[in-house]
Amino acid sequence: MHRPIRRIAINTGGGDAPGLNAVIRAAVLSALNLGWEVYGIRKGYGSLLGEEPLVQLDRESVRGITHLGGTILGTTNRGNPFEWPERQPDGTIVTRDRSDEILEAFHRHELDALIAIGGDGSLRIANDLAKKGLPVVGVPKTIDNDLAATQVTFGFHTAVETATDAIDKLHSTAESHERVMVVEVMGRHTGWIALHSGVSATADVILIPEIPYSIDKVCDKIRERYEVGPRFAIVVAAEGAAPIGGEASYVEAAAPGRAARYGGIAERLAREIQERTGRETRSLVLGHLQRGGSPTAYDRLIALRFGAAAVRCVAQGHFGTMVALDPPAVRAVPLEEAIREIKRVPVDSDTVATARDMGISFGD
Repeated sequence: MHRPIRRIAINTGGGDAPGLNAVIRAAVLSALNLGWEVYGIRKGYGSLLGEEPLVQLDRESVRGITHLGGTILGTTNRGNPFEWPERQPDGTIVTRDRSDEILEAFHRHELDALIAIGGDGSLRIANDLAKKGLPVVGVPKTIDNDLAATQVTFGFHTAVETATDAIDKLHSTAESHERVMVVEVMGRHTGWIALHSGVSATADVILIPEIPYSIDKVCDKIRERYEVGPRFAIVVAAEGAAPIGGEASYVEAAAPGRAARYGGIAERLAREIQERTGRETRSLVLGHLQRGGSPTAYDRLIALRFGAAAVRCVAQGHFGTMVALDPPAVRAVPLEEAIREIKRVPVDSDTVATARDMGISFGD
C-alpha cells in the first residue's frame, strides 16, 4: 500500500509547447476533486532550489487557460538539477549536482508526488530523480513528436498546423517572383514536422534527417519543376537534415557552457540551390513560431487526457511511469521505456510513400 496522497506538485521543463496549460488545468482540477492540494514548481525545478517560491494552484488559478499557449509555471531548458549551471567569478560556467537538494526540498514542503511535464530531456531528469526515490509521473510534451512510447505527443499537431499555414502563404509570393523558397522547420533529429507539414502544404522537396539527401537530386527536382510546371518551388527542410555522407547544420552556442544547436540548413540550401540552378532562392526559418500560439482542439484534448491520466497514476501509486497514448486508451509506461529510444520517421511509412507517389522528392 502506498501512503495517502495529500499534496502534489507539477512542473514544466524544456522548450514550451502548445497544450502545457491544458495539462496543468486537467491535473489540477482532477487532483482538487480528490481533495488534494496542488503546487506549481516554477521554471522546471527552480522553486525547489530556492529560485522562486512554490505556487499553490486552485480552481481560479487554472480557470480559462486550456486555450492559452505557453505555461503559467514558466519553463527552462537549462534547469537540469544533476548538472546545474553556475557562473564563476572569472565568467566560466561550471555545473554541479543539486539533485539531493531537490529531494530535501520536496520532503520539506511535504509533497507526496510530482507530475513532470516535458520532452525526452526533462523526462530523463524525472527518471533519474525517480531512481533516487522521488515519486514521479511523467507527461510527454514535445512538438518534435519523438518519444517512441506514445503514439503522439501534445504540441505536435499545433506545430504542424503552424508550419503548414506558413508554407501555404509562401506559395503565392514564390509564384509571384518565380522563386525557390526554402523553409526550415523544427524537429531536431527527426523529421515529423517537416514531413507532415511538407506533404500537407504540397512542397516539392522535403528533407528529413532519416533520409540523407543529395543536393544534385534536390536541384534536379527544382529544374524539373521549372521546366514542366509553375515556375517556382517550395523546399521544406527539417533542421537536422543532412546531405549524404555529410553533417547537419549547426549554429554556435548562444551562451558559454551551452552546446551548439541545429540551425542554418535553410540558408545553406538556398545558397547551394541558387548557385547550382541559377534560380533566385530565398530562405525562411520558422523557429519558435512553431512553439507558440493556441493549441489545436486535438492537442487540447490529448493534453487534458494526459493531465487527468497522470493524476490517476498518482492515485494508484504508479510512480516512475509516463502517461502515453495507446489508442483508444491512455496508459502508463515505465519512464525507462519511455526514454529508451527516439521515435524517428519510418522511411517506408505510408506518409513517405504518399509523398513519393505524388512526386515529392526527398533528395535521395
